[in-house]
Amino acid sequence: MKSRVAITGVAGFIGSNLADRLVRVGHEVVGIDNLSYGVREQVPDEVEFHQRDIREENLSELFQGCRAIFHLAAKNCIPDCQRDPVETVSINVLGTTQVFEAACRAGVPKVIYAESSALYEGSKVLPTPEGELFPESFYSLSKMAGYQLAEGFRRDRGLIITALRYFCVYGPRQDYRRSVPPLMSAFLLKLLAGEQPTIYGNGSKRRDFVYVDDVNDFHLQCLEDPRTDNLSVNLGTGTYHSVAEIYETIRQLLGSELQPRHLPDQPGEAQDTLADISLARSLGWEPRTGLLDGIRAMLAHLRQHVL
Repeated sequence: MKSRVAITGVAGFIGSNLADRLVRVGHEVVGIDNLSYGVREQVPDEVEFHQRDIREENLSELFQGCRAIFHLAAKNCIPDCQRDPVETVSINVLGTTQVFEAACRAGVPKVIYAESSALYEGSKVLPTPEGELFPESFYSLSKMAGYQLAEGFRRDRGLIITALRYFCVYGPRQDYRRSVPPLMSAFLLKLLAGEQPTIYGNGSKRRDFVYVDDVNDFHLQCLEDPRTDNLSVNLGTGTYHSVAEIYETIRQLLGSELQPRHLPDQPGEAQDTLADISLARSLGWEPRTGLLDGIRAMLAHLRQHVL
C-alpha cells in the first residue's frame, strides 16, 4: 500500500538509501535532517525535505498524515559519543523522546527506529540474541535509554514501535566524513588515494557486516507486516569478519601493496559482534548480498560520486 511516510536523518547513510527505495516503490516521503552529519545532496529530489532538528518541539506538524515514521537520526560515532556524553544524550535520548511524542500528537500509529547492536557490547554470547542487553559505552547507554522510552510509549500511549538493532551496515553513501570513519569507507578511500589506512588495534576485532539494501528490505517489510509490530529485531548476517580480513579483501580488490598503520584501540568498542538473526529469519527476511559484492558496489559509488 502506497502512503506518506517520514524519515528522520534522511540525509544520512541509511536514511538517504531508504528514501531512494521508498520513492522508487511509490511512497510519498517527508524527510527531516539538521545536516550536522547528513549531506543534502544525498536526499532524493522527490522527498519533501525539512532542515529541522529532532530535539525541536512541534515536529508533529511535519508528521501529519504519515502512516509511519522511520526514526534514524542519531549521534552514532562511538569515539565522538565517548568524548561528549552530554550531546549524545541530548540527541539520542531527548531527540528520540521528541519524535515519539510528535508521532503520538500527529496520530502516526507506528515508529520504526534505529536501536543498535552496541546494546550487546558487554555480552559474551555469540551469536547474540535480542535479549542479551549489556550496554557499556555512552552511545549504547543512550540507546538503552531509547529502548526504555520506547517501552513507555508503547505501554502508556499505545504507539506501535519496531526497534531495529543494526549490526555493521555498509554500502554506498556510508559516512566517510566522521572523525573516525567506518572502516569500509576509510580503507577504500585511503587505498584509492594511494595513502596508508589506519587500523585501530591489531586488526583482530570481528564484525558482522550487513549491506544497506538488505536492511532496507526489512524496513519495507515493517510497513506492511504486522508481525513486526512491537518487536526488537537484530539485522546482521550471522557471520563475521576481522578488521584485518576486511583490509586484505579490499587491498587485493584494488591491487594495492600498501600495508596499514596501527594505532591504539578506540575506547568503547566491543571486541566482536555477531548477530543471532533467528527472529528476522522467522519473519521471512534473509540477507542476500555477499560481502565482496557489497564492497564492489561501494567502490563503484565512491569512484562515481566522491572521488
